[in-house]
Amino acid sequence: MKIKRLTLNNFRNYKKQTLNFDDNIISLCGKNAQGKTNLIEAIFFACIGKSFRTNKEKQLIKWGEDFAKITLLASNEVRTKKIEVIIWKSQKKTVKLDGLPIKRIGDVLGEVPIVFFSPDELKLVKESPEERRKFMNIHISQTNKKYFYLLSRYEKILDNRNKLLKTTKDFNVLKENIQIWDKALANAGIKIIKEREKFVNEIQPFASKAHEYISGGERLRLVYKKFEVADENEFMKKLSKALEKDFKMGYTTFGPHRDDIDIFVNDQEVKSFGSQGQQRTVSLSLKLAELEIMKNVTGEYPILILDDVFSELDENRRKKLIKFTSRCQTFLTTTDESLCEGKIVRVEDGKAN
Repeated sequence: MKIKRLTLNNFRNYKKQTLNFDDNIISLCGKNAQGKTNLIEAIFFACIGKSFRTNKEKQLIKWGEDFAKITLLASNEVRTKKIEVIIWKSQKKTVKLDGLPIKRIGDVLGEVPIVFFSPDELKLVKESPEERRKFMNIHISQTNKKYFYLLSRYEKILDNRNKLLKTTKDFNVLKENIQIWDKALANAGIKIIKEREKFVNEIQPFASKAHEYISGGERLRLVYKKFEVADENEFMKKLSKALEKDFKMGYTTFGPHRDDIDIFVNDQEVKSFGSQGQQRTVSLSLKLAELEIMKNVTGEYPILILDDVFSELDENRRKKLIKFTSRCQTFLTTTDESLCEGKIVRVEDGKAN
């Protein structure tokens, strides 16, 4: 799958812009704050349904305008996909897929699969388990739409269970009323755990191979850190056992919303003991491994977006990265034209050409 055309109207600092893409590697080059990241944010938003920079979608509308629109056209040898997103100042956003309105943003996921990497992706290794859960969720949702809706259902059930824990004053009353939420949470939760476990097992060999290639021989190992439950009944028993603690804390302490991935390089936990260079290489390796998994599942490589990554890598690793990614359409952003590869698109003050 390749993106063929991107059209923006009133998006961030772009009044009106259309870009056509025919090349495998596209370098978006320009000084800081000119609109390079805005372009890849628009691509990400169209493909994933949200921004990687803000949860406040109305911030994407150009100042003084009533709406922002993204139109993305992508194709492969057998099909073409058109995604249109309009973000309104005074109402909910509207999304069309191949000209037909869709009600659920999850219906867009995986239609034009992408993998995104920026220096901020160091959070994937360095920061809280939430970042690693987000990594798993975005990837699995692109290759398995049922997982996206399963995750949405789990989060709603969890929210209702937590509200009950916070508002119920009598523990005996809580025990009588919480069982319906426990059963629903266990039903969705055990399925989420199994999908994540499958994903970590699948990504391990690809991530290890990519990391060994880029790092020059270091060994990468991933361990899915989950709550050990064999089935739905055991999940419910664990919830019941933790109920008194949950009652005191006011939230649910057991379940896949607290999962994590432990990451080791040469048998040392990289989050605590790895250098920044090692952490960056691990993050990049995980993203490159996503390319291979998506290729295995869908039969084609996704779009790869590398936002200001080359400035963080030495020349040897840049060359290895380009060689590794040459198999898929890749968008690069950089302030240094000497680091550009493929077709160069120069960006200045909300205009790209």
